[in-house]
Amino acid sequence: MVWISTPVKRISGQIVPPGDKSCSHRAIMFAAMAEGTSNITGLLEGDDVLRTGEACRQLGATVTKTGKGAWTVQGLGRFQQPENVIDFGNSGTGSRLMMGAMAGYPIRVSLCGDESLSSRPMNRVLNPLRDMGMQVTQIGPHEGQLPLAITGSSELNAIDYTPPVASAQVKSAVLLAGLNAKGTTIVREPRKTRDHTERMLEGFGAELQSADEGEGQRVSIVGGQKLRAGDFVVPSDPSSAAFLLAAGLISPDADVTIEGHMTNPTRSGFLEVIKGMADLDITNQRLVSGEKVVDVRIRGKDRLVATNPPEELVPAMIDEFPIFGVLAAFAKGETHITGAEELRVKESDRIRATVDLLRVNGVEVEELEDGFIVQGCDGKVPGGGTVETRHDHRIAMSALVMGIGAQNPVAVDDVAMIATSYPEFFDHMAQLGADIRQS
Repeated sequence: MVWISTPVKRISGQIVPPGDKSCSHRAIMFAAMAEGTSNITGLLEGDDVLRTGEACRQLGATVTKTGKGAWTVQGLGRFQQPENVIDFGNSGTGSRLMMGAMAGYPIRVSLCGDESLSSRPMNRVLNPLRDMGMQVTQIGPHEGQLPLAITGSSELNAIDYTPPVASAQVKSAVLLAGLNAKGTTIVREPRKTRDHTERMLEGFGAELQSADEGEGQRVSIVGGQKLRAGDFVVPSDPSSAAFLLAAGLISPDADVTIEGHMTNPTRSGFLEVIKGMADLDITNQRLVSGEKVVDVRIRGKDRLVATNPPEELVPAMIDEFPIFGVLAAFAKGETHITGAEELRVKESDRIRATVDLLRVNGVEVEELEDGFIVQGCDGKVPGGGTVETRHDHRIAMSALVMGIGAQNPVAVDDVAMIATSYPEFFDHMAQLGADIRQS
């Protein structure tokens, strides 16, 4: 089903982005691992997070919705043997983190996913978990991809592991397995990645240690710890906020305020970089469940200036590169993005998908192994293309935002997957004045 985003004269309004997807996954998962009742508010109710909630139900937790974004989780302090295959849909985060969480229990679990998830590599998580003692049985035709089965163990061994590529999902899976392993599990990151797992594990009563090591860090956890139930407020999602911010930045007469933008340093790379592209008003800093948040206002009168993201900020904006590529297309000057090789193994090959998104809409762009180079159009992006989304929600939303400010409408071939991460996307865009509709 083709959807089209038509250029509009003005974008304006105040929006509170949905709850953070990364925090939502972890909140419901850790509550299920804990013993007792946890109350979660602000939970993102996209399909990805709901799949994690259903997985936790199948593993023995009682997961109940009590209101909009409000959920109660009754955990048993352990996972039980599920009766059926657990289907993670399109959720890479849910499936990979749950592998680590399940590894420390003596259960055999079969996992599957949709076409997109079943094409994504899982060995970067499975390999360290195998080293700890988890067994993997391949069910599908492609080694290291879903569907597969894992067999956990109450006798996991701690490991000292250095991921070949910095990844919060890999770090998180190993730390979650380490929670139930014998000894101290150590993850040495070549570059720092988002730290929601560490922050939230501490909120559920676990103790971790972290220390800088060169450009990266060393994170460790002692096995045998039990999580404690509690109450948690999920802060707003900076990855979702990025689309709202971008809509304001490419509109020549914008007045957009994003309320409650998370400024966790492992997630705020996009916000830091766009500060160099245009003037932003950032006010009202406050704390929400241990995370700093602010309000951001954009009044779009200045031309965007091309800005190269420093490689040290790449992990803190890894999910925002498709929409940043759109901003680079509207900017004046040349933008170089490097050090983002992890984009190759996201919901799609996001480097190739972003390059194709830009090219089909008349933007000159060069693909690199670890990024891309964009020749900015100084506000005059031709548009007029139909973007192949490749089942990737961030590619779909990025293309639809591009259409708001392009010279011609921009179309996408599918929008169904947007519900996995940002179910309110179309409502929020309409509130700001966007014209996005089914063809």
